[in-house]
Amino acid sequence: MYYWGKPQFYGVRAAAANLGSGAPGTYTAEQFQADFPQFFNAGGQPLLPAAMLQEIIRMANAAVQPERWGEGWRYAVGLYVAHYVTLYLRGYAASNETPEQAAASGALVGMVKSATLGDASVSYDTAAITAGTEDWGDLNSTTYGQMFANRAKLIGMAGMLVI
Repeated sequence: MYYWGKPQFYGVRAAAANLGSGAPGTYTAEQFQADFPQFFNAGGQPLLPAAMLQEIIRMANAAVQPERWGEGWRYAVGLYVAHYVTLYLRGYAASNETPEQAAASGALVGMVKSATLGDASVSYDTAAITAGTEDWGDLNSTTYGQMFANRAKLIGMAGMLVI
C-alpha cells in the first residue's frame, strides 16, 4: 500500500522528472563581449541595437538553466546568445526604402544549389538548414546553434513525466 501523503515522498516526482527549479542565469552583455568579441566593433559597441542584445540575453538566461549545465553553463549560454544574434544580424538593415526590401531582409537563405552566370541566376537549397528543425527548431541554421544543440544532447536536458 502506497501513501503519497507521507513527507518522505514529497518532491520525489519533481526530482525524478529532472525539471529543476528553473532559476534564471546571470549572463551579461559584458560576458558576451569577452566570450564572443566578433559581435562588437572596435569601440566595444554591439553590432546590433543594445536593446535587442539585452532581450536576447534575457531569453538566454531564462532558457539555459545554470543548474542543468553546471560548469559548461557560461559557454552554453554564450552559444545561445551568439546563435540568436547571428540570426538577428542576417536580417538586419539600417533602413529600407520599400516594403519589399524590408521583407527580403528576413528571407530564409540556404546553401547555394546552383548558379548561372548569364542573367545572374542563383538558387538555394534550404533543406540543409531545415532538415533537423523538427527536433531542434532554428538551432541548425548557425554554427553556434549547432554547437549548442550538440552540447545540449550531451547534457541530456529533457525532463520526463513521472506519474
